[in-house]
Amino acid sequence: MSNDATVAAADHAMRHWLGTEPGRIKIGSDAHKRLFCRMLLDTHNPYKPAVIDWPSLSPDALQRITSLPIWDIAVQTEGRATLRVETYTNTVDDPLLREALIMDGGEEARHKVVLSKMVEAYGIALAPEPEYEVPKDPEWGWLVTGYSECIDSFFAFGLFESAKRTGYFPVELVETFEPVIQEEARHILFFANWVAWYRHQLPWWRRLPFELKVMRVWIFLIWERIGIAKGLDSAGEMQDANFTLTGHQQIGLDLKLGEMIDMCLSQDKYRMDGYDERLLRPTFVPRMARLARRFVR
Repeated sequence: MSNDATVAAADHAMRHWLGTEPGRIKIGSDAHKRLFCRMLLDTHNPYKPAVIDWPSLSPDALQRITSLPIWDIAVQTEGRATLRVETYTNTVDDPLLREALIMDGGEEARHKVVLSKMVEAYGIALAPEPEYEVPKDPEWGWLVTGYSECIDSFFAFGLFESAKRTGYFPVELVETFEPVIQEEARHILFFANWVAWYRHQLPWWRRLPFELKVMRVWIFLIWERIGIAKGLDSAGEMQDANFTLTGHQQIGLDLKLGEMIDMCLSQDKYRMDGYDERLLRPTFVPRMARLARRFVR
């Protein structure tokens, strides 16, 4: 195949997948584990950040991109996610699940490389990266990463589409980042099914402590995103964990809150529709968004 045909085939395979497991799948079963692990492994897109041909941007487009206040936190988020996934992976003995987690962590690391190559290509100045701390509780770190991606990806889907439609992001740059956005959809799909499967693996006496841990993770993430915990890091640099929630305002998109929620919901469905319908979809953030939508014009 030509290079364009190869890229198109990899992109299609990344977005459309049906498992080979026959019939209905019982959540928490070995068949369920094989289904969500194979989804992640089989839909891997083998693009290489080192050979991405970053498009030339017009002066206006370059100014818009380089002035966004997100690149420091984006690079650091991927750096922390990579370490957290790798740390949890080291605790897993199941060969197939471990293989899928290694893939997940490798893709997180690749996202960081993509961002690093982009800021290098466009001369974006970044603050020095902090030293990432190894989580003392590997499971906590994995849960924080997974649920954080469920929140951020849901809003990023809508924000990305909004910027695409308005031309805020040049077409060439949209096409370059599109695989990264879809990878996040795969990650949260994998995570949502892992959580459901893992709950069924726990003995009864460990289930309540796990649910309490999940509750603490959500409290931590909500606390972080509403800015109560801290708005500035120790160096006084803005660490805006809320960008995916408020980004349409920061990049000047003329969208009402209700319109933004609608776009996030439609894009979330679009991103998930191509995968085996027997896989569970992340539901908590979309459900909360639909609830909020009732009170927003």
